[in-house]
Amino acid sequence: MSYGIHINGRPFEDEPRAGQCLRTYLRERGWFGVKKGCDAGDCGACTVHVDGEPVHSCLYPAVRAEGRAVTTVEGLAGEDGELHPVQQQFLDAQGFQCGFCTAGYLMTTAALGAEQLDDLPRAFKGNICRCTGYRAIEDAVRGVRHTEEPDAGRAVGRNLGAPAGPQVVTGTARYTFDLDVPGLLHMKLLRSPHPHARIVAIDTAAALRVPGVHLVLTHHDTPERLYSTARHEHPTEDPDDTRLLDDTVRYIGQRVAAVVADSETAAEEGCRRIEVTYEQLPYVTDPEEAMVPGAPVVHDKGPESRIARPENNVVGEVHGEIGSVEEGFAEADVVYEETFRTQRVQHASLETHGAVAWYETGEDGEERLTVRSSTQTPFLTRRALCALFDLELKQVRVLAGRVGGGFGGKQEMIVEDIVALAVMRLRRPVKLEYTRAEQFYGATTRHPFTIQVRAGARSDGTLTALQVRVVSNTGAYGNHGPAVMFHSVGESMAVYRAPHKKVNAYSVYTNSVPGGAFRGYGLGQVVFAVESVMDELARRTGVDPLVFRELNIIGPGEHMVSPGGEEEDLEIASYGLDQCLQVVRDAIEEYGDGDDVPDGWLVGQGTGMSMIATGPPGGHFADATVKLLQDGTYDIAVGTAEFGNGTTTVHKQITAGALSTTVDRIAIRQSDTDVVRHDTGAFGSAGTVVAGKAVMKAADALAVQLLEFAAQYFGAASGECRLTADAVECAGRVVSLKELFQAARASGHELSADGHWGGSPRSVAFNAQWFRLAVDPGTGEIRILRSVHAADAGKVMNPMQCRGQMEGGVAQALGATLFENVRLDERGQVTTAAFRRYRLPQYADVPRTEVHFMETSDAIGPLGAKSMSESPFNPVAPAFANALRDATGIRFTELPLTRDRVWLALDAAARG
Repeated sequence: MSYGIHINGRPFEDEPRAGQCLRTYLRERGWFGVKKGCDAGDCGACTVHVDGEPVHSCLYPAVRAEGRAVTTVEGLAGEDGELHPVQQQFLDAQGFQCGFCTAGYLMTTAALGAEQLDDLPRAFKGNICRCTGYRAIEDAVRGVRHTEEPDAGRAVGRNLGAPAGPQVVTGTARYTFDLDVPGLLHMKLLRSPHPHARIVAIDTAAALRVPGVHLVLTHHDTPERLYSTARHEHPTEDPDDTRLLDDTVRYIGQRVAAVVADSETAAEEGCRRIEVTYEQLPYVTDPEEAMVPGAPVVHDKGPESRIARPENNVVGEVHGEIGSVEEGFAEADVVYEETFRTQRVQHASLETHGAVAWYETGEDGEERLTVRSSTQTPFLTRRALCALFDLELKQVRVLAGRVGGGFGGKQEMIVEDIVALAVMRLRRPVKLEYTRAEQFYGATTRHPFTIQVRAGARSDGTLTALQVRVVSNTGAYGNHGPAVMFHSVGESMAVYRAPHKKVNAYSVYTNSVPGGAFRGYGLGQVVFAVESVMDELARRTGVDPLVFRELNIIGPGEHMVSPGGEEEDLEIASYGLDQCLQVVRDAIEEYGDGDDVPDGWLVGQGTGMSMIATGPPGGHFADATVKLLQDGTYDIAVGTAEFGNGTTTVHKQITAGALSTTVDRIAIRQSDTDVVRHDTGAFGSAGTVVAGKAVMKAADALAVQLLEFAAQYFGAASGECRLTADAVECAGRVVSLKELFQAARASGHELSADGHWGGSPRSVAFNAQWFRLAVDPGTGEIRILRSVHAADAGKVMNPMQCRGQMEGGVAQALGATLFENVRLDERGQVTTAAFRRYRLPQYADVPRTEVHFMETSDAIGPLGAKSMSESPFNPVAPAFANALRDATGIRFTELPLTRDRVWLALDAAARG
């Protein structure tokens, strides 16, 4: 008897493989709207309907679907293509950012009854979104519309929807693995079971005998060259301490070998058959212990690797003093000193790391390696692959589809190198897609920090001295380690005036999972400590915490001073911190006595603030081209990747404004080294202020070209001409853009312009967060009564979209504040390698945050805009901790502020 299943109304008779889940069965048949996010039924990205009931298809055996009707997100729309009401609602409310989770939410929402709609926290307990903060999703479910219709020449500052929105809600947006590659082989990795060991022998014979296995790669097959997985415009920012496959492993989970086979099952079996003989070596997992003379050395490499002190496991360090902190403390009436600790946090982007690569023939007839990757840095990854394998740039193409979340975690090359090597050896397409567990022990995390702060102030609240000592645990490899450490003690100290400042900071190797780039890039860790100390100093001097900050914060036009070293291209090109603090003051005053909490609960409020540079130091480059097309529409070519950061929308808005047209008349090409020019990458919040400025320059230049050519065409002065949505008007006469294109072509002209921006000089952005919360002293439960966020974003290009960035940043920071924690055992092994052990914020955990934008316009950013992707994360933890201090009288110094930790502290305080 043949197998039978109806998928979106179409019959399929292919029998599933033994043990195959419905998710992979559907994806293998082209229904790519069904996403892989967790492998364990925790995230809901794979939700489909079976006979009208929503199920997590990663847990649903495909064989159980026999004789049933399965509907995926692609089948929600009507046969005439009309969107399902839920799809239209998500589009109207812009209930998504990266969109990777959206299909799951749509399928869950479409099946909700009236009673379930009244209890969304319960209804959405099986779905996770990492990007939005959930408010936009609730608005979508409730039918609230936020998007506006495009209007010629009036694009900037309006709530225009994401260009890929229709594709996201219909499941047709294509992410990294949403494609069918003929002859595709699958890779799996064998990983180290030891925190530190030397590979004495490795036998692959049994693995090669597994049916379907084509290739086994070990350190014998890889280049000797050392490099960093971190991606920066200047590779010398990071230590060269990594080998593609190494004969020494330095943490549990490090890749040891790669197996390529016809199926993932065969590749996994091949990994199990590899026999490795290890010589175990001493290891160290505590960074303070790692710096002690005689500790096990993690990397014994020469100066060419740019490791500061390998013998002490110090990969990078910064030391500096302005004035004399001892004199400053002597002048103080109050001195406060405390040690703070922040934990490892996983990026938890729902699309895991991965790449698929193959050979193709280019237009020049030359064969070249093509790598499709979930990356924030296509151009830097191409450059790194070429350097690693001695290839020319023209021999490698790197491209990204739509990326399912990043948060800095994909500013790395941790999959592309091994996949490229396999393709070069086999001349066959190869795919490597991380499991959710591999994301925890085989990718990167936020760096855990220990921060000692000592600060002094006079009785009137004036700061006299600020001293910070930072120890950052970079794990087994130094990718991003020195840069994160340096950045952490920059703006966090420069935002406060103090005549005496001192910093000692260390980035330290340990035998544990590597740290990497993460939203805020070190600032969040140190801001938590510094803002907690400022709050405590305010209390001890008897000065209101807001007044204390206003007395000591840097002002407009002032020089930013950090003892870690000055950044000459950084300036305050607009100032909104005073407005941010006023928003907090207004929130406090208007709240009154409106707390609705049970008797006996403790209530408190707290503030945190932060400053961040609107781009990375050392140059962040973007090139863009805008041109007129034959049909009278426009084309933008820009390199930055789209992963929910909204740069695609902003780039089209900038262009539409410059060319007096509508965004629907503009196409955009991006994230492909073959079709666009160089872009450093979508990190450091550079999508608007760097790539956006390059787009603006190109669009402005094209506008001038169009007007000048039209003037010549009519024999008029260019000042008499003006652009409209689809034409140029000159002295009462009109020529369509189609006709103008043909006229230009006939005269040998291409109406096209380029723009470039190097990311320097840079401005700064400011953010402030305020919480009012209640605590149950009997259980440690915390309820957020109100959440207010003030953002100095300069000219807000798209308020709806920017608000989503704020809410998503606050939600992610709340997860890091309250419960997210990548736990390691005493050997450095990750013990939280699944969402159900790790605890991400869900719908029920996240309050509605009131977002306020300040009225500023930046002198550097495009059209007055500032960056806002990273900055909302940084003030959240200290604001929460300060509110908790206000409620309980206890200064909490270690994150996360879990319920049990809060209860234990309250219980200890009650016992005296």
